[in-house]
Amino acid sequence: MSVTRVLVTGATGYIGGRLVPRLVAAGYEVRAFARDAARLQGRFERIEIAEGDLFDRASVARALQGIDVAYYLVHSMSRVRGDFAASDRDAAAIFASAAYEAGVKRIVYLGGLGVEGRALSHHLRSRHEVGEILRAGGVPVTEFRAAIIVGSGSASFEMLRYLTERLPVMIVPKWVDTPCQPIGVRDVLAYLMAELARPAHESVVYEIGGTDVLTYKEMMARYAAIRGLRRTMIVVPFFTPRLSSGWVHLVTPIPGSIARPLIDGLRNPVVVRDARALSDFPDIHPVGYDTAVRRALDRYSVAGPETTWFDAYDVRDLPGDFVGSKHGMLIDRRQQPAHASPHALAAVFTSLGGKRGWLYADGLWEFRGILDRLVGGIGTRRGRRSPTTLRVGDAVDFWRVEAYEPDRLLRLRAEMRLPGYAWLQFEAVTEPDGAVSLRQTAFFEPRGFFGYLYWFSVMPFHELIFGNMARRIVREAEDAESDGPVALRPERTAAS
Repeated sequence: MSVTRVLVTGATGYIGGRLVPRLVAAGYEVRAFARDAARLQGRFERIEIAEGDLFDRASVARALQGIDVAYYLVHSMSRVRGDFAASDRDAAAIFASAAYEAGVKRIVYLGGLGVEGRALSHHLRSRHEVGEILRAGGVPVTEFRAAIIVGSGSASFEMLRYLTERLPVMIVPKWVDTPCQPIGVRDVLAYLMAELARPAHESVVYEIGGTDVLTYKEMMARYAAIRGLRRTMIVVPFFTPRLSSGWVHLVTPIPGSIARPLIDGLRNPVVVRDARALSDFPDIHPVGYDTAVRRALDRYSVAGPETTWFDAYDVRDLPGDFVGSKHGMLIDRRQQPAHASPHALAAVFTSLGGKRGWLYADGLWEFRGILDRLVGGIGTRRGRRSPTTLRVGDAVDFWRVEAYEPDRLLRLRAEMRLPGYAWLQFEAVTEPDGAVSLRQTAFFEPRGFFGYLYWFSVMPFHELIFGNMARRIVREAEDAESDGPVALRPERTAAS
């Protein structure tokens, strides 16, 4: 089957957002279908955007015109109050019918594992039902069924991660003893990509999983061991899905409306029983749980077309002045409009640190460096190699340049002693209407309870320092351009 044009539904979601750049890099013509096209603007390169709603047959039909293969990577669980299964049935029926009329050659669908029967949860039964409806439409469907997908941003994995990170002692329901066969996100994406290169075939269901079959209790224990955390789990029999989802809603960033159907499905064993995927995709060798977790926690790793986790982890859809949690990270974002060019903004934020300082509360920065040295860290004594130029790998006080794109982006990784990992990122952003702004984001990946305690204890200082620093960067860029060619602020002297 010759495939050139591919449609991806759910391109703003967890799997779709990682699949699109891989498809583009492989040379496919990609069209992304989304309810709000603005959420995709600037996120991917060399794609076509089709705006519409899966419940609107006309917009679905337009999106499918000229498409060879369509990826169906959506479900209604996060957007519909009440019976999400009914909404999923309606959307799948519309999509299947429109795909047949448009002459689509194949639909690729990602569903969930689980043995058919009355005991199957409402959530997993709905995932299977969607596959059946898609197959009934007349277009061959390749359905991949997976259990927990291990990767930064997967709702099930994030729920496990936050519970383990935040609670030294966990009171857990009896479903933690249910067997599961988790799979790493890279392996899921490998299956989705490899399907495009296969010859034409009839509809088929593949069960996919990693090399380990573990209980949820074992998964949490092994996650804790990888993170160097000591955790105690006490199993109690009276936790209902409603109580469990309320607890998850309270302790983690996962909303109760999403947590409840996921938790309800955890009572079902989700283990691969048909191993055809291993023989039909001989070049894919799924990894074990520990390897998948380490990859999910490796914030520096290269994952296919993504340069780093920052590309897969799309923070561009977060609002300005955002303080909260996402994908295991705590985030402090400041966005400041600027009447200056991206070049002028970058000239200021790439000159920070060293003798020049940080534009606001330099005494507090120096005090933080002293505290770091007292606990065996490097402090701010390294300064920087050059007061005006940077390159990847340069030291800037207690930071290290991890990413640098002239006139656009600077990302610094903290090398101070912390109960976690931290980054500080500056971006000179040009909006579609030509407006320019500074986007300044602090990221922190906490390690255990003390990591969270540290973050919330320094938040008042972040409010003081980061907010004023962003405003000073913009002000200096504007002043420099109003005076003519961009000039840097003089370095501080001992007297100043």
